[in-house]
Amino acid sequence: MKKRKKSGHIARTRGEQIGYAIIMLVLGLFAFSTIYPVWHVVMYSISDSKLSMSGGFFFWPRGFSLKSYKMVFQTSQIWIAYRNSILVTFVGTVMSVGLSAITAYPLSRKRLHGRNFLSMVVFFTMLFSGGMIPLYLQVARLGLLDTFWSMILPTCMSAYNMFILRNFMQGVPDSLEESARIDGANDFIILVRIILPLCTPSLAAIAMFYGVHYWNNYMNCLLYTNSTGLQVLPLYLRTVLNSAAANALSASSDLSSLGEAASVLTEETVKMTVVAVSVIPIILVYPYLQRFYTKGITVGAVKG
Repeated sequence: MKKRKKSGHIARTRGEQIGYAIIMLVLGLFAFSTIYPVWHVVMYSISDSKLSMSGGFFFWPRGFSLKSYKMVFQTSQIWIAYRNSILVTFVGTVMSVGLSAITAYPLSRKRLHGRNFLSMVVFFTMLFSGGMIPLYLQVARLGLLDTFWSMILPTCMSAYNMFILRNFMQGVPDSLEESARIDGANDFIILVRIILPLCTPSLAAIAMFYGVHYWNNYMNCLLYTNSTGLQVLPLYLRTVLNSAAANALSASSDLSSLGEAASVLTEETVKMTVVAVSVIPIILVYPYLQRFYTKGITVGAVKG
């Protein structure tokens, strides 16, 4: 029998305590395996290059130093890549969320004739695609090669995210729409002023999906652009990681002004610094949108 404590809480049995301890241990190990790689990169990047060469776990920086950040941020190309990544992420996310919304709204309304067929057509694109070469030819024929829009338009809408938003919209009562129509509202007004405000959790969730996708995506830039002026941060990071870091940086900036700072940095330290610089912005944004994630995905996934 369980004994009740004076405070009103039920005391756990020995078996429950052991089970609780095992669960906490497993969750702790899972959290550690998720957080530590990012922590390792950051701690390595702010450590002294000579001391960090010994390897091992990096729980704290070894000989605190910001020389690698000074070196990286004095390169002109990383600022160009930062600018392009921010623009692509912002413009692409806004466009993608807007396209998803105006596609999901009619497909969520029962009065639309043939909506099931149209939904199947959209769903078909989740299973099959033309492939990389047909898509490249299409982008070329549209005159988008080596342009800013080539990094956005080829992947500007995800059918998966659209269906999440559509299922969420199906949960909005039809009576709200009927009342708005009585007051003279058209479909656009109903979508903007009634439907979308009620879909804030789902909109935030898919905005997070789109934002992370655009921030991490380098394939569009790699395939459709040749100019270094259009290079995004993930592609710049790929260039650094796949080549000699010192050569990649020296090609884009004059390191002579750094004096001994550049000479004491190892290639691995520069790589870790570039990785840290590329992931920190999305890490800062994610906690704000994460509170909408569970509700937006759960409600959008179980209805319809």
